[in-house]
Formats: sequence, C-alpha cells, structure tokens
Amino acid sequence: MTRSGSNPMHFNIIESTNLMPHSLYAAAYTLIFIPGILMNSMALWVLYRFVRKHNKTIIFMVNLATADLAHVLSLPLRIYYYINYRWPFGTFLCQFCFYLKYLNMYASICFLTCISVQRCIFLLYPFRAKDWKQRYDVAICVVVWIFVGAACSLFLLFRTFNSPEKCFTELSINKIGSETNSILLVMVAEVVGFLLPLVIIVYCTKKTKASLQECPNPLQNATEKQKALRMVASCAIVFLVCFTPYHIMFFFFMLVKERLIKNCAIRQSILYIHPFCLSLASFNCCLDPILYFFTTSEFQNQMSRHSSLAIRSRLMSKESEWSCPAPSQTTGQGRP
Repeated sequence: MTRSGSNPMHFNIIESTNLMPHSLYAAAYTLIFIPGILMNSMALWVLYRFVRKHNKTIIFMVNLATADLAHVLSLPLRIYYYINYRWPFGTFLCQFCFYLKYLNMYASICFLTCISVQRCIFLLYPFRAKDWKQRYDVAICVVVWIFVGAACSLFLLFRTFNSPEKCFTELSINKIGSETNSILLVMVAEVVGFLLPLVIIVYCTKKTKASLQECPNPLQNATEKQKALRMVASCAIVFLVCFTPYHIMFFFFMLVKERLIKNCAIRQSILYIHPFCLSLASFNCCLDPILYFFTTSEFQNQMSRHSSLAIRSRLMSKESEWSCPAPSQTTGQGRP
C-alpha cells in the first residue's frame, strides 16, 4: 500500500523539478527571431526573382523559406509567454502557434528531402533534368503542404487546451486509448516523419558523392557535380543537426510521459535534455538561408551584387562630402 501510494508522488516530484525551463526557450527563440526574420525575408526576396528562370530546386527553396518565415513570425508570442509565464492571447492563437512549430518542422524535413532527391536524380540522370517542368515541383509542393498540414493537425489531439493562461510546454498530454496505442502512434510518426527522410537524404548524399568518382559525363562537368554534392550534403547537415536530436529524444520523452520508464535517473536526464533538443529543432530557420547562400550561385550573385552596390553608394556619398567646400569658407572669401 505504501509502495503503490509513493510512486505517483515520487514521479510528480521528479517532473516538477524538471519543468521545461522558460528562460531557455525565451533565450533560444530570441536568438532565432531577429536573424531568422531578416535572413528568410531576404531569401524569399532573392529566390522569387529566379522562380521564372527554371532553376533547379528553387521552388522547394521558396516553400522551405516560407515555412521558416511562418514559424519565425510566431516566435514573439512564444517569447512573451516564456518571459511572463502566462498566455493572454486566447486558445485559438495558442493552438495555431503550437501547430505552426510542427508544421515548420515537418514541412522543412519534406522540402529538404525533395531538394536532396531532385539534385541526386538530376545528377545521375541528366536527361530527366532537361525534360523536367517547374510545374511538377509546384504540384509536389502542394501535395507536401496538404499531407504535412493534415498530419500535423494530429499533434493538436495529443494536447489539452483547457487552461486559458497555459500554452505550449505546459499543455497536458492526452492519452489516445491505451499506453500501447500512444506509443504506436509516436513510432509511426517517427518512422514516417524522421527515419524515412533520414534514410533518403543519407542515400542521396552517398550516391551524389559516389558519382564524383565515376567516369565523366559529357552532359555534366565536375563543377556541376560539386554543386550537387554541396547542396545535398548541406541538406543532410541541417537535418542531422536540427531534427535528429529532437526525434531521438521525443520518443524517450513520450515513454517518460506514459510512465513506461521507471528509473528515476533516466527520467530526470530525459526531462532535462528534451528542452534543449526542442529549442535546437527551431534553429533550422537560421541554417536554411545559409544553405541557400552556399549552394545556389544565383543567390550568391544577387547578394554580392547588392552588397557591392551598397558599398559603392557609401563611397560615393563620402566622396561628395569631401568634395563639397565648407559654407563658412565660401562666404568668407566673398566679403571685402
């Protein structure tokens, strides 16, 4: 009797001492917000200029930047909540911001996978690249948004939005049937939303790297292959850095919430590490624009052109200031 009564209290003590650190989320989202909104806005402006030029993967990059910008624009509300410990914006905005985070995460995963697959296929089968139409990319993006949008709505079913001043990490987790059903749903989400894209991106990276060692193709040069490898490898790096820690930890986090992990030390470790992984998952909003810059020549040319124009205008303004005579000297010379 004593043993069965002490376990729930002991678990509650452990979880109360490992509440999601508001200060960590507030600091992380503040660091992401300013560079995220600037870089993704600039990325969309540059990428839209090349949509009509039928550049490879541009459509996927535009949609990726759109997903990042949508999540970044919701960060001020998250920052306010984690600083003030209250949510005064209503249930709908809480659900919408909660939904946007996962929409951004899984839309980013899908578009990074699309970029990797397309670059790999076009490198291995160059004739397909010539026949490929940009409207195919648009159709793929529409399918991705519909699929991800519907799938991410299931995350709302796992949370209870019954407290008007609580949101995000403080929302209680609903049980979908038995504990086994909840874990099975998490496993399906992990396989479809993480493991399958991970295998595809790693495979594309290996195939692209292996193509550099094959006989030269008359339709492609070594520079084109290097660009493809750089882009696919960049997608893999963003995927591994931002999304892998979260998905590994999320599975164990759900095991803790379902009380399937009984060891106190392991529970404490998981509850401590999970907020860091959740914060890291949002840093893709800052890494994706860097991917555009280092892997897209048009992006580099446009940015360098505007930076050179800005430097030139500054130099011209300084030269005009130096060449103009001081007003006091001019008036002084005209007097007797």
